[in-house]
Amino acid sequence: MAHTLEKYFVPEPSKFPIFGSIALLLFGSGAAMWLNNVGPGRWIFFLGIAVLVFMMFGWFGQVVRESESGKYGRRVDRSFRWSMGWFIFSEVMFFAAFFGALFYVRVLSVPWLSSGDNLALLWQGFVGNWPTAGPGKAAPFTPMDAWGIPAINTIILLTSGGTLTWAHHGLRNGNRGQLKLGLLLTIILGVTFLTLQVHEYSHAYSELNLRLDTGIYGSTFYFLTGFHGLHVTVGAIMLTVMLFRAMAGHFRPDDHFGFEAATWYWHFVDVVWLMLFVVVYWL
Repeated sequence: MAHTLEKYFVPEPSKFPIFGSIALLLFGSGAAMWLNNVGPGRWIFFLGIAVLVFMMFGWFGQVVRESESGKYGRRVDRSFRWSMGWFIFSEVMFFAAFFGALFYVRVLSVPWLSSGDNLALLWQGFVGNWPTAGPGKAAPFTPMDAWGIPAINTIILLTSGGTLTWAHHGLRNGNRGQLKLGLLLTIILGVTFLTLQVHEYSHAYSELNLRLDTGIYGSTFYFLTGFHGLHVTVGAIMLTVMLFRAMAGHFRPDDHFGFEAATWYWHFVDVVWLMLFVVVYWL
């Protein structure tokens, strides 16, 4: 019995990695210069973003064209799945570092600073109850209540996970209308989440005196929720691209990893928010 070996597609040398490297160099150096009030820093930063956008459109567009032309087989599909899995794992470690910092501060650092010789010799009168800005921070602030906008945003993100799963079922069953409607609803819910997040930040700054410089509580609050908001933005962009591709007739019930990769990312963002809601807002 003869066996046909599947060919593994090897792409031609690409110019896009060097553009990505240049973009990150401009982005990082421009941000550093801008933060230190060096003249051209702002423009270098935005130039880096522009080059990065050019690289992403060009590179991802090339991958889409290769996929739609039938050049990818099961081995390439498997390599994409492994790559996306490792990428999400790196994001898990990214957020684990911030959650670890929050745990260290709440469980170890703050109690240590408010006890023993530290309290007697350095920080007299400091009470190590969380939330706190830390010793030496006298400006009062009000912590963000969990049962307002954060609870609403939790419901929104959980609902978005349901609409995206519904869209995925539509794709697998060949129902293109369900696919497009589910994607559209998920994107709308994601944008609604981000809009409420911006309103929450405005409320925190103007009425709660909860700012980025409000000691350790302000730092951990804005870093965790801000980076999560950035990931929601990236996820919404990915889903928007998937919607345009679906409208162009891309994806088949048995071959749609581009769509699956976006769903993996979005569900990861959902899980991170649930942890944020419990650890940052509720407890």
